[in-house]
Amino acid sequence: MPFEGGSNRRWLLDELGDRIRPDWNREARRWEIARPHLAAITTALAERFGEVDVHLEFATTERCHTRCQGASCDDCTCSCRGEHHGGGTYWTQWTQVGDEILIGEVGRVERHYLVRRGDMAP
Repeated sequence: MPFEGGSNRRWLLDELGDRIRPDWNREARRWEIARPHLAAITTALAERFGEVDVHLEFATTERCHTRCQGASCDDCTCSCRGEHHGGGTYWTQWTQVGDEILIGEVGRVERHYLVRRGDMAP
């Protein structure tokens, strides 16, 4: 979604609330917002434009939490993006750091999703 003289910034604020701070990255020509707003803005963009391409990049050292590995819901705030909920991808070699943090293989991960109007339930 382009900058368009600030009108799209206003739309973002209308959708997510005046307390967010969307940043326009001039070099990459994209909006950047905090991760907790991802689902809401993806849904709003799909409703507005019919579909939206979502590209996500994640840290090179994959971190997960022991609570994630035992979780049953799909909301994940650790860098595994929910892939390891309930112990998923059992072949990953995890090293436990401290009482609850797990560190996995090193590498950059990029995910691409195409979200269409009506794909995401409220």
